Amino acid sequence: MTTRTATLPAGAASAPASAPAVNKATTALGIGLAGIALTLVGAFVDKPATVAVSWLVGMTFWTGIALGVLLLVMIHHIFDAGWSTVLRRQYEHVLAVFPWLLLLFVPLLGVAWYDPTLLWKWMDPAFDLANVGGHGLVGDDPLWAKKSAFLNREFFTGCTIFSFLAWWFLSSRFRRNSFSQDADGDLKWTYSSRVWSAAGIPLVAVTLTACIILWVKSMEYHWFSTMYGVWFFAGCIRAALSLGVVLLVWLWSRGDLKGILNNNHLHSIGQLMLAFTVFWAYVTFSQYFLIWNANIPEETFWYNVREMNNSDGQFNQWGWVGMFLLFGHFFFPFFLLLSYRFKVTKSIIPWIGVFIAFVFLIDLCYNIMPAKKLPNGDPYPFLQSGLLWNATAVIGIGGIFIWSYLRSFPTAKLIPIRDPRIGESLTHHEASAL
Repeated sequence: MTTRTATLPAGAASAPASAPAVNKATTALGIGLAGIALTLVGAFVDKPATVAVSWLVGMTFWTGIALGVLLLVMIHHIFDAGWSTVLRRQYEHVLAVFPWLLLLFVPLLGVAWYDPTLLWKWMDPAFDLANVGGHGLVGDDPLWAKKSAFLNREFFTGCTIFSFLAWWFLSSRFRRNSFSQDADGDLKWTYSSRVWSAAGIPLVAVTLTACIILWVKSMEYHWFSTMYGVWFFAGCIRAALSLGVVLLVWLWSRGDLKGILNNNHLHSIGQLMLAFTVFWAYVTFSQYFLIWNANIPEETFWYNVREMNNSDGQFNQWGWVGMFLLFGHFFFPFFLLLSYRFKVTKSIIPWIGVFIAFVFLIDLCYNIMPAKKLPNGDPYPFLQSGLLWNATAVIGIGGIFIWSYLRSFPTAKLIPIRDPRIGESLTHHEASAL
């Protein structure tokens, strides 16, 4: 393993000041608890199913970002990357959130066991599908019968808990290795992270796919998709990259990364944001085109309800959301990220990241919320589907997410000062910086 030497900027070798982080953490915790409380109130003043859907949207959004961060950390280690070493420390702080996400998912496990038809109709074999525009009982549905080994409440619960514990365990390994290396500089920690990454990438790929199918896709279990896990993976990585660029620029604006962050760090993360923008478009368009071309009812209905009403064939509000995703997920970020100047301008690139993360949230709404249908089979209109509770759930869980990051922030050095690649990261293509 080769390394490059570099002089650490002043302050880089010390832990960041804790007081600002602690103050911000307290604020984030307060906002998070307020958002959670408001969402809980919503369960009493609105339909419980509407609030349950909103909580699922919030949980999937923030868990997706955390999974994207975990995957990027593992990709960093498995490729022995140099440039991203500076960014990796902030991602390691984010990884502290998994135990809290598991705790916040408990209400959804409660829904699964005490009133599953709020979200997952297939958990009750006696549920009459005529109540949502279908026909017959779930237990008499041959499609459910074929999938029942996977689509059952016990497997749902076990898979969810196992997955969160696996993500939590892997995250703790990477945090331990990185923070310990700051103290002793031993290369064994680098090798350990590489081994855990080799084992963790396939484990996270399988559990991520299983969970997004169980949590979201199974809400309309008649639908077939072999790319659903890949679609979610693409969204997770894009949102995690967006979070990364926001954190880097925030720390630079505070003065923490002065002399550490250079244009080429931003350019490199911007290139990845562009690459995964194209990847998302490829996966999503290919799936849509193949389903449209085959024109099989078991596949096309999923898109049909998101474009037109089942009752009168009129273009519905979800159709406009789909059009927004087309431009917001691909065209806007694609053309913006083609520009070198936009990628390295610190007043622009974070807002591109915020926009990408926001569109990822809307994409999750597009996938989750139309599954809640009226008796005639039409989805609830977008503007009447509980957007207020979506906002409170996302803010509530997000507050806990940010609190967890800020709580971890003062516990380690600002950057991995004894990582063998830190010199290479600090001088990342420095000579060619514009």
